[in-house]
Amino acid sequence: MKARTVALILAAAVGVYLVFTAARAWVLIASGDPVPMLLGLSVIVIPVLGAWMVGRELVFGVRTQEMGRALAAEQGLPLDDLPRTPSGRIEKAAADARFLEYQVDAEENPSDWRCWYRLAIAYDDARDRKRARAAMRTAISLHRADIAGR
Repeated sequence: MKARTVALILAAAVGVYLVFTAARAWVLIASGDPVPMLLGLSVIVIPVLGAWMVGRELVFGVRTQEMGRALAAEQGLPLDDLPRTPSGRIEKAAADARFLEYQVDAEENPSDWRCWYRLAIAYDDARDRKRARAAMRTAISLHRADIAGR
């Protein structure tokens, strides 16, 4: 099963949960009693926050995929040639060495989304997901500015 399909199924499941939660909150709000109304208002925060989080992640994924396709069309994706452990994970030392190459590239070309995209992949290969997502967000911002500037 493709990651995109799984993401859509999970988003739909969260959507169903959010609808049921919002419906329960509305019943509490419509009761007219102060305590259930307050509880209903506090419960409504969960679906709103959940919808925002799911939407944000889906947009992040779509934009990342869009940049990956553009980079693939330019033959600019990083090669998947790093040595792997028997379990299939990229060897940390090799990932760290490759990371340094992409870090220098991003420092030399700070306004090029392609360099930031490759840096995000390098961070991910080096098992630093937090910085990988931050670098990918930078790449998305630069890519959107590049598209808007055309």
